Amino acid sequence: MSHAVIPHETAPQAALHTCWPAAADLWEDDLAPARAEFARFLTLTAAAGDDGHALPLVIYAATAEAEADARQRMGRLARIVRAPYGDVWARDTGPVFVKRQGGLEAARFTFNGWGGKYDLDGDQSIGAAIAAEADAPIVASGLVCEGGALEFDGADTVITTRQCLLNPNRNPGCTETQVEAELERLFGIRKVIWLDEGLTGDHTDGHVDNIARFAGPGMVVCQAASGADDPNARLYAKIAAALRASTDAKGRPLEVIEIPSPGLVKDADGEPAAASHMNWVIGPRHVVMPAYNARVRDAVRALQRGFNDRTVVASDANHILTGGGAFHCVTCHQPA
Repeated sequence: MSHAVIPHETAPQAALHTCWPAAADLWEDDLAPARAEFARFLTLTAAAGDDGHALPLVIYAATAEAEADARQRMGRLARIVRAPYGDVWARDTGPVFVKRQGGLEAARFTFNGWGGKYDLDGDQSIGAAIAAEADAPIVASGLVCEGGALEFDGADTVITTRQCLLNPNRNPGCTETQVEAELERLFGIRKVIWLDEGLTGDHTDGHVDNIARFAGPGMVVCQAASGADDPNARLYAKIAAALRASTDAKGRPLEVIEIPSPGLVKDADGEPAAASHMNWVIGPRHVVMPAYNARVRDAVRALQRGFNDRTVVASDANHILTGGGAFHCVTCHQPA
């Protein structure tokens, strides 16, 4: 079997897949504002780079109404595909694309609704639809996992959390060694960096794309607390220390960049929401960071250190957050 490669998200991409907010019973009053936030961040993400090539967008629409709305807001920027899905979290319900011998494969984990919390019609099938659009054969895995639980450096290293992959609600009795063997089989991973847990209030049980992301091989980004009431202050310090003590698949210590967190962002019930500046998405010209309050300005400046060839920009995400995530959570990137 040839060596599998998952290029870093800064590598050329053939397409970015996402699902348009469609279910009025899930989104309620946030449906229209969330769609506006989708249109804004996707437009920024698709913007052409210096070579003049934009990032192709594939937007899945579950209903005729959602299709019409996506066409009206996105125009010619995207190709719209009718397909059923439960909700918009394509990072988790979609495949993880992997390159092997010049071809593309779509790795599909077993998906159980984030540990049995959400059982929505269509969430089991949208991954196959995305793989078909990419013309990529599916490689199935018995591991219960979601794409947002894995952060790849493009050079055989991945970061994940014990809270998610070793959770009894996903993989009861599973060991780190067993998880590592499956990630090696699927993706050619030679080094797994384990963090303990994710954000307070994160119903994904600690997805890594809210706490630690690679800007490229050897360079990792995490957050630092903002404000005395930041609910994740101790967690952020622990993550930064763990990353500084880690090495990648090549044995290199990681360069760690800390950016300010959004601080305390409350949900509709007044509880801490899992708001994170880490849930950015990368296009040919921009790194698009979710914005929740004025602290994003300092976070944009700090993250720019990690991306010499792109401009970091902010885009509002408070209404998308009501669904439980942000830009990286709702997208699935397909390497060129």
